[in-house]
Formats: sequence, structure tokens, C-alpha cells
Amino acid sequence: MKIKIYTVGGTIDKEYFDRKSQYEVGDPTIGDILKEAYVNFDFSISSILHKDSLDMTDQDRQMVFDRVASDEHQLIVLTHGTDTMIQTAQKLQAIPEKTIVLTGAMAPSRFKSSDAAFNIGCATAAVQILDHGVYIVMNGRIFHPDNVRKNLDRNGFEDTEE
Repeated sequence: MKIKIYTVGGTIDKEYFDRKSQYEVGDPTIGDILKEAYVNFDFSISSILHKDSLDMTDQDRQMVFDRVASDEHQLIVLTHGTDTMIQTAQKLQAIPEKTIVLTGAMAPSRFKSSDAAFNIGCATAAVQILDHGVYIVMNGRIFHPDNVRKNLDRNGFEDTEE
């Protein structure tokens, strides 16, 4: 069993640039997070995009769809920005015979107080035990893409059926 990890950018991979006084999407950090966690499973990482999810277009989502659909692996984790993660997850639902888990972070993984490592841990565990389908794993929960929303007031994701 091998988990294929794709990165598309988002807050999870953002870096702060003092000279510019702004955040920009940097290199993916998931490999370092998994290495530091001493995980005991095989994985490979590929980047598709380096974008804030608010800047993602329909063409970007199609590119993500095409890469994931054509991948030989059945277990896929996708790190993604939280603002449009739901839209991408809904698009990926048309892919059969794979377990696809999207995750991200509310704060950059490079921050000490980030939720990134926790979310990545949950996502990599979830992808190994869930049935085929597409899921969002955030805030210690597993969500179906059609029944979730991002709640900015609570700074997290919540089920729309609660």
C-alpha cells in the first residue's frame, strides 16, 4: 500500500515574507511533517499547483481532477487551501475506485500553533480506512463534500446536517 500525496497550495504551505509584508504559497511542507512524525507507510508527493485556493480557476480544478483520475494509486491525499476545498472535493467525486481525502490548515504549517500536522495525521489515517469516495478531513472530523461548510466565525469546518 502506498499513499499518493498531491499538493495544490493554500494556507498550509504559506510563508511570510518580511520584505514584502505578505504571505505567499511556498514549497509543500507535508513531506517534512510526515518525516518528523516517523510514519510507517510508503508515500510519494507531487505538486500540481502553488496557489491560494481563492485564486483557483475551473481550469485549475480540471487539472487537479485529471491528475488524480489518471493516477494509478487508489489512496490519495490532497493538501488544499480551505476557502475552496469543498468545490474541488465536489468535482473529484466523479472519480471512481479511489479513496481521496482533502485536507489543509487554518494557519501555515510553519507556524508553531498550526493545525497542519494534526490535519495531515488525521487525513493519512483516514485515507487508509475509509471506503472509496471523496472526503474532507479538517478539525479532527471526516466530512462528506456535500454536507460541510467552512465557518469563519469558528475558524473551522462543520457538518451542515447538525
